Amino acid sequence: MSRTSSFVVASLRLPIDISVDECGNQVVSSSPGGLVSALRPVLAQRDGVWVGWPGAIDHELAPMKLEGLSLHPVALSQTDFEQFYEGFSNATLWPLYHDLIVTPEFNEQWWETYRQVNERFAQAVVECAEPGATVWVQDYQLQLLPQLLKQARPDLTVGFFLHIPFPSVDLFQQLPWRRELLVGMDAADVIGFQLSSGADNYLQLRQSLLEPEELQRTPVVRDFPISIDYGSMAARAKQARESGAVEALRRRLGNPQAVLLGVDRLDYTKGISQRLQAFRQLLDQLPNHDPGSVVFVQVATPSRERIDHYRATRDSVEQLVGRINGECAAVGTPVVHYLHRSLSAEELAALYAAADVMVVTPLKDGMNLVSKEYVACHEDGSGALVLSEFAGAAAQLNEAHLCNPHDVPSITEAMLQALRGGGVVRNSDDAVSDAQARMSLMVDNVRMFDVHRWAQDFLDLLEVK
Repeated sequence: MSRTSSFVVASLRLPIDISVDECGNQVVSSSPGGLVSALRPVLAQRDGVWVGWPGAIDHELAPMKLEGLSLHPVALSQTDFEQFYEGFSNATLWPLYHDLIVTPEFNEQWWETYRQVNERFAQAVVECAEPGATVWVQDYQLQLLPQLLKQARPDLTVGFFLHIPFPSVDLFQQLPWRRELLVGMDAADVIGFQLSSGADNYLQLRQSLLEPEELQRTPVVRDFPISIDYGSMAARAKQARESGAVEALRRRLGNPQAVLLGVDRLDYTKGISQRLQAFRQLLDQLPNHDPGSVVFVQVATPSRERIDHYRATRDSVEQLVGRINGECAAVGTPVVHYLHRSLSAEELAALYAAADVMVVTPLKDGMNLVSKEYVACHEDGSGALVLSEFAGAAAQLNEAHLCNPHDVPSITEAMLQALRGGGVVRNSDDAVSDAQARMSLMVDNVRMFDVHRWAQDFLDLLEVK
């Protein structure tokens, strides 16, 4: 039986993993992440409920309590997964919101399934919400939910936060269902975006698409840049250093002079191919370097691999890795180390701590938390960050070596500047001092504006509203 609460979170995914043990029994375990770190204390304090899909197709789960969190699962069928998730969410909205890096597909059946799934989420939230409850809706998969909730339960206070970029007016206008999506979001009391530019785009769109009587209602629209659980990430990096994991990792890489690192979902928006091309150019520009003295580690987490553009991205990246190693490596000493799998939080922290330069080059990104995770692992001022101008994080981490991810030589030059600060390329003491100052400023920023502050800032404004 569903339990009710005065505080409900709705997101596509619940923070759980479902697996099968050796005896064939289903095992439900907690899945860590930045959002759950931010919301766990709020949910615990208010005895809140989290509504979402558990991650397994055609799988009915009863409401449950797991590690102190009350969870209300919403089931998705195979058709829902294909049309709502792979289709409308990730082959229509995702490319459109990321500046048409690939062409979005407009499919009437996908839209209908998207609408139906949002209605199912609305029913689940209504079941869980006490009179006058606060509901916080997360991300682009649930853009219709605020209006559906307000229609069913006008007593609810509803917030909506978009984790990905919000497009310009001319891009959004391409959507055949542009008005329905806008009206769906606009019913929220507070609408949050990663950047002020997203909020500005939204406000312009309201003026273009809404009727005069609809414009009389004025939700709060502003930016709330999301962040990470700084304390947890810094503690993992400290543990990795003290346990010898960082030293062992560099030893397995051949004790290179410098380790450059990329960590991404394998997604066409992440600029992985451009980054690897830039590294290939970098190797030609390094004076007197031996094969393996400067290496690149690329972690590419599997993502949406049933979608054609994602399969093509994987093929392109893996061919490029092979070509670079074929041209530049020696026997037993690859220059690019490529991992196509997920890593644990502890493994990631060790990699971040071991890396001299973090290279984050998305072609478009709402925020990019990898850049902030890396910074949190370098409290001592070591390391350097190469960051795309088109990542939302660039607005906060402007001490990074910023680059245009569409311009391969720009990425190469940023990598060179980062290596000079680390002493790998001939430099001066001033360059090293500047590098430490850059990192220290970014550490201060990420420590101060962490994910807990992000959640508190949003909820403070929502509950005043």
